[in-house]
Amino acid sequence: GKGGQSCNGVVRDAKPVEQENMAAWLVDVNTIRILPFKLPDIGPNDVQIRIKAVGICGSDVHYLKNMKLADFEVKEPMVIGHECAGIVEKVGSDVKHLVSGDRVAVEPGISCSRCQQCKGGRYNLCPDMKFFATPPVHGSLANQIVHPADLCFKLPENVSLEEGAMCEPLSVGVHACRRANVGPETTVLIVGAGPIGLVSVLAARAFGAPRIVIVDMDDKRLAMAKSLGADGTVKVSAKMEDLDDEVAKIKETMGAEVDVTFDCVGFNKTMSTGLNATRPGGKVCLVGMGHSMMTVPLTPAAAREVDVVGVFRYKNTWPLCLEFLRSGKIDVKPLITYRFGFTEKEVEEAFATSARGGDAIKVMFNL
Repeated sequence: GKGGQSCNGVVRDAKPVEQENMAAWLVDVNTIRILPFKLPDIGPNDVQIRIKAVGICGSDVHYLKNMKLADFEVKEPMVIGHECAGIVEKVGSDVKHLVSGDRVAVEPGISCSRCQQCKGGRYNLCPDMKFFATPPVHGSLANQIVHPADLCFKLPENVSLEEGAMCEPLSVGVHACRRANVGPETTVLIVGAGPIGLVSVLAARAFGAPRIVIVDMDDKRLAMAKSLGADGTVKVSAKMEDLDDEVAKIKETMGAEVDVTFDCVGFNKTMSTGLNATRPGGKVCLVGMGHSMMTVPLTPAAAREVDVVGVFRYKNTWPLCLEFLRSGKIDVKPLITYRFGFTEKEVEEAFATSARGGDAIKVMFNL
């Protein structure tokens, strides 16, 4: 027969019909739809990945509720999600370190590699960064994505895909520890026991911090922090007038001077707490960005030479995160408190659960 057909009309060399790639699109305030997502062609240095695990981040929830975050605004439908891991399905012609079938954790930001920041080694500050689910760049809550191979990291055999997806939030804690030079002689105060505060506990301990104290307004979150290895917890209020008493309690609980504080919230009260509690010559790392403008006691802190250090995303953290997970120095599994499948109803439910907070430390999709 002609055209690949046998005499009886059966197509011999027909390709199997590929299932359409679907993704979770943010289409309006509080509205996510699962719709087709056309993939770009694979370049020579790219890989195509079947996504298997995606975590929900606070920024995803913020976009869902407000359609914007800081200076970024969702002006047209956008695929959401950026904490992810999956299985390599296809590799570009120049990719050497990965093959089809490899399980990988995915770093979600593509820097330009040409600007001064990139060339200076601080690619997280690249002004042209294309970051998953930061408008107008599509995210990774999809069946499949195409991504640069050098941003995909092979998982050790004993590290699950869910743990691989957790490398993204864990990277924030790791980057903060590097920025503050946390080590075996560094006491650490962490303000805020949300997901980033909790991964900061895990990271600080892995970096060798001998004593870690964490503060929050929520008893459940403080209990979680304690179970993850925080040495002490202090319950605080939102009232500025309680600040002096709380700082005294923090110092008492630490039982030593506070060398480094991570503010994982970023409000007037939390930053003031960090600046007042940290010892002369210590460091305060601003990790959370709750307020863009703050009124804080900067002059008294400057008089004690307390350094204020900014933390934005991360750089070159995936290999270390995976080594921490492989070696058992860090266990992120207790942070994953809810799991959902990939149907429209479940996606809706997952985001509602994450937005509700409470015991929803990390909501994970299994695709």
